Amino acid sequence: MSNLTNHKVAMRNVPAGMPKPSDFAIETEELPALQSNQMLLRTRWLSLDPYMRPGMSAAERLGKTIVGGTVSEVVETRAEGWEPGDLVLGYYGWQEYSVATPDDVQWGNADIPIQKWDESLGPASTAVGVLGMTGFTAYQGLLNVARVRAGETVVVSAASGAVGQVVGQLAKIRGARAVGIAGGPAKCAFCVDELGFDACLDYKVPGLPERLAAAVPDGIDIYFENVGGDVLEAVIPLLNEGCRVPVCGYIAHYNLTDGEARPTPPQRLRAAGLPTLGKEGRTDGYRFFTFAELAATHPAAEEALAEMSGWIREGRLKHRESITDGLESSVDAFIGMLRGENFGKTMVRVA
Repeated sequence: MSNLTNHKVAMRNVPAGMPKPSDFAIETEELPALQSNQMLLRTRWLSLDPYMRPGMSAAERLGKTIVGGTVSEVVETRAEGWEPGDLVLGYYGWQEYSVATPDDVQWGNADIPIQKWDESLGPASTAVGVLGMTGFTAYQGLLNVARVRAGETVVVSAASGAVGQVVGQLAKIRGARAVGIAGGPAKCAFCVDELGFDACLDYKVPGLPERLAAAVPDGIDIYFENVGGDVLEAVIPLLNEGCRVPVCGYIAHYNLTDGEARPTPPQRLRAAGLPTLGKEGRTDGYRFFTFAELAATHPAAEEALAEMSGWIREGRLKHRESITDGLESSVDAFIGMLRGENFGKTMVRVA
């Protein structure tokens, strides 16, 4: 590791509205020599996800490496049980190298240790995509939170994105009807023609409320929320009695300035009269959730991973990745994702 230089991306400014390239800085640092029980990791894959945007509004994050899911390769090790070439699934962020220990955890969650990735389950990129956080998010939200049943109508926003594309396919695997909402004809065609959705509506075309009502003549049993904003407003009047709304995120709100702020999906759904799913035993309503609810439950997580990797091998679960190369591409790729310019799961091939 003598004189090994690491490049990393840190926040230079707290973004006002949509982030700008000038809000980020690529910094260099000399890495220290490895100590006992440490490993040198080279980042191979970096996940870019909408959840990162709210964290960028915290002033205490200025100057620090941006958090993000990674698949890294062990380059050098002084840690027992870890060998050069091992692939490590963790949260080492927007950087080329990191110094790690076997005691590190993912997502700041002590119940989710770093893991070795078994490529027999899928290529390394899938560990931060369809077989990683985004796949687990879809699985947890649709199958465990909403408890989808055959014959129900499922609507998912950001349908061609990392989570949405999995949600629609899981709905079909479980015998439900899948209706997506996405931005642009190409993304909608992908959801229907490639992923097998029953329908997909372009939110950029005027008249979404009327078009959505026509697409779900029996109403909506499950709405998987990724967006918020005007899409949610089109959905609310169509929600059936007994509906479930797992709230994953609301990207339409993340870049609003103080003067543009509007009620978040949980606030809006509460105002619309929906109860809190799970509270006092309720089996209907809305609930914000995270993938960690599944990932931290090891037997359930292993079962979900085995199921999803099996569905991929069978051709029942497909995925699309939006890849750029090199750490220096991460800023533009991230901003593009927030603008909806990505097509599929956004990730950077760092090395």
